[in-house]
Amino acid sequence: MMQLIVTVLAAAWVGFSAYAILTRAAWVIEPLQSYGVPASWWPWLGAAKAAGAAGLLAGLVLPVVGVLAGIGLVVYFAGAVVTVLRARSYKTVAYPIMYLVPVTAALLLGAAA
Repeated sequence: MMQLIVTVLAAAWVGFSAYAILTRAAWVIEPLQSYGVPASWWPWLGAAKAAGAAGLLAGLVLPVVGVLAGIGLVVYFAGAVVTVLRARSYKTVAYPIMYLVPVTAALLLGAAA
């Protein structure tokens, strides 16, 4: 039951993040610009998040898919943390971590199941 709750919440959270970047929400786009992330990458980043969120949910039926999606999302958000740190935007590093933690929890619970 815990795996189900954590996975659904993590997928919803990542899905919201995908929606925000794909709709170019100012509160997402402005930091990306300041970090130096090219605008041509934004649709791909949003698509990766959306696919990862869908993969987490699919993993509730096909566990290997969830584990692979979780690994991909952990790598994605770890890269986001590195990007923020390289941009020396220390005050905003908490934001990608807020996604990394629940995705990691969903991955670990899915892998343990």
